[in-house]
Amino acid sequence: MKHTYTITGMTCNGCRSHVENILNSVDGVQKASVYLDKGEAIIQMENHISVEVFQESLKETHYQIHLPGIKKTAPKNPKLKGKGTGVFYCPMHCEGEKTYNKPGDCSVCGMDLVEEINTITSTGPYTCPIHPDIIKEKPGSCPICGMDLTPNDANLSAEQKTYNKLAKKLWFSIAFTLPIFIIAMSEMIPDNPLYKILDLKYWNWIQFTLSIPVIFYGTWIFFERAYKSIKTWNLNMFTLIGIGAGIAWSFSVFALFLPDIFPSQFKTESGTVHVYFEAATVILTLVLLGQLLEAKAHSKTNSAVKELLKLAPNKAIRIVDGNEEEILIEKIHKGDLLRVKPGDKIPVDGNIIEGESSVDESMITGEPIPVLKKINDTVNAGTINGKQSFVMKAEKIGSDTLLSQIAQMVNQASRSKAPIQKLADKISEYFVPVVVIISVITFLIWIIFGPEPSSVYALVNAIAVLIIACPCALGLATPMSVMVGVGKGAKSGILIKNAEALERLNKINTLIIDKTGTITEGKPSVEKVESANNNFNTNRVLQYIISLNKLSEHPLAEATVNYGKSKNITFLETKNFVSLAGKGVIGIINNEKVVLGNHKLMESENISITGTLQSTIHQIQKQGKTVPILAVNGHAIGFIVISDKIKKSSKKAIDILQLKGIKIIMLTGDNKDSAKAVTDTLKLKHFKAEMLPEQKLQEVENLQKQGKIVAMAGDGINDAPALAKSDVGIAMGTGTDIAIESASITLVKGDLHGIVKAHNLSEKVMKNIKQNLFFALFYNSIGVPIAAGILYPFFGILLSPMIAALAMSFSSVSVITNALRLKNTQIN
Repeated sequence: MKHTYTITGMTCNGCRSHVENILNSVDGVQKASVYLDKGEAIIQMENHISVEVFQESLKETHYQIHLPGIKKTAPKNPKLKGKGTGVFYCPMHCEGEKTYNKPGDCSVCGMDLVEEINTITSTGPYTCPIHPDIIKEKPGSCPICGMDLTPNDANLSAEQKTYNKLAKKLWFSIAFTLPIFIIAMSEMIPDNPLYKILDLKYWNWIQFTLSIPVIFYGTWIFFERAYKSIKTWNLNMFTLIGIGAGIAWSFSVFALFLPDIFPSQFKTESGTVHVYFEAATVILTLVLLGQLLEAKAHSKTNSAVKELLKLAPNKAIRIVDGNEEEILIEKIHKGDLLRVKPGDKIPVDGNIIEGESSVDESMITGEPIPVLKKINDTVNAGTINGKQSFVMKAEKIGSDTLLSQIAQMVNQASRSKAPIQKLADKISEYFVPVVVIISVITFLIWIIFGPEPSSVYALVNAIAVLIIACPCALGLATPMSVMVGVGKGAKSGILIKNAEALERLNKINTLIIDKTGTITEGKPSVEKVESANNNFNTNRVLQYIISLNKLSEHPLAEATVNYGKSKNITFLETKNFVSLAGKGVIGIINNEKVVLGNHKLMESENISITGTLQSTIHQIQKQGKTVPILAVNGHAIGFIVISDKIKKSSKKAIDILQLKGIKIIMLTGDNKDSAKAVTDTLKLKHFKAEMLPEQKLQEVENLQKQGKIVAMAGDGINDAPALAKSDVGIAMGTGTDIAIESASITLVKGDLHGIVKAHNLSEKVMKNIKQNLFFALFYNSIGVPIAAGILYPFFGILLSPMIAALAMSFSSVSVITNALRLKNTQIN
């Protein structure tokens, strides 16, 4: 009988293969076929097996199996307490966004899991390596011996602990491998002095003894991973290393204990069989060195964000009842008043309530020029105060600060897969089996056609083929570039939600931009208020406008309310308030229906506007200003003039993007005259005015139907639908939360030039990924044939398995090193 089940949690072919192997191992299953694209498993069984049995088999994984039509929610991994977030993931994303709740190695590729960036900075403890009883909350020197304090082991990240563990095992392995290597290489010395001390067979026994600690302690992890990969049939780099080094060592052991079973061509002049203890131990030690270098290089891939998080100070000055006290940053509560002195780092996010100062925000926005901050302005954790003191109110603390949110977004983006990685996944699926087949073919060819001793040549070259192949270089090519690129973006004020957005941005040919807050500063100011009715003077018109607008969240409304306050105008009670996106607002004041908004709202409410009033408004709008009209009981009685300056960077950014061949279209809810005035200033050819949110969305869909790859940049609630629908949504960090949530890229500074930087970053990252893929493919395409001995008939060149191990170890490091070049790339 055959049944179809739904599988959830799969994101790649590694997942598919893993699930398929588990289901096929269930008793009673004749054949299980899993399909990634459909998210299905078709299982053929002798007798009916309940779905609970299959669910039990997948219990230790994050995958779920259930009957079609029944939805299950994937369980979330519990998080550990202590240093870091307690979330670990595979750097090659073998199982998509799957995370683990403890350190270890990936169940698919065997690589060490990586810990997410800790979004909450730690303040200690630090201890003295000689006097561990000395514990301090911050770095310094020991008061007893003067040595520098080091982080307590509990304060180390899992990444650092893994590195320390690998380093310890490497030095241990080197201590035993080096003597083995010297003994083996001494054969090349004329009149070998070691043979005068002991015969060769005794030196072989010494090599065997010295190899045991290396095999069974220093590098045993590679054999564990190789066994696991074969057991689950997730063949990977460690499969090849385990087979290659395992054959070399096992062969040598048999040669030592049972020399008589080997033919004469395997034996030396003294009658002993050639042993390869030095090859096995050197290979494994070099692989261990490669893992250590890889761990070191990998730790630098997200260093940009780590550096950002280190910017948050350990302590702050809190004001309580007029008194100042120094406290740890963890003890700050929302609403606390904090004193920030000249040159100090701002501890948390908040608003200035007293004083003003220039603040260096370059670490977050990437812009080097300090920004003047006044009362009510927002300041962010990690930014640096200038030469004046101010008092701020804490608004966001801990993981809610902008710094922490950047880290959280980077964590999410670093674990996501770029579409281009599908190519590497497809190749990796067949890579190891093909290499094993090539190794077997190499052995047979050398046995049949190789010179004497052909068996020795065959064994050595077959092992070299297994050792030199490096699927990890291929698997790391994309995620390493993405991780470094996302970190580079974060440090430059570009927050990227996922790798797909980073790749798509490189392909866009159409960019839609909003006007207010995107092209303009988003800081509108009221120029004047005009009355068009003798019964309403300008103060009364303003009173109605601010009374209605105080319930609105629109930036224009906020500008009018602030203007009214500065004029000491009192507010009137507003009832039945309604906000119409893209049009305006409506309410009841003094039992009168009050309407405030654009011409579309006036038309929908059947409010007529006199020719003189219409002409006056039209002339003002031609200057690029916004003119909301006020109507009471169906009659237009006045208007307010609001201006919003164009950002200095907007024109330059638009010019650069157009030179890149990107078509730019401005969509705005403002009137045609104001829109045209802005586009004329910017020399922008394409625009549409008086656009409602649904019309912006429709415009995105129409362009996509024409085959355009569309990016949308905006900052308001009315931009959210279009941002979500576009191929790449770009939100201004100065805009609303809903716009930021709907977008896949956020520009912290809220500046159009950020799009230029983001596009440049996308180009550089994609170029880097292609370089890595080419290097990995080229390396394996050239290395495997050379290891097989293809150069021997022409040049007499053979590749030692030890050299192959060294080349394999450095291939992954080279890919990561190339990705690290993105840290220093220019994207301005």
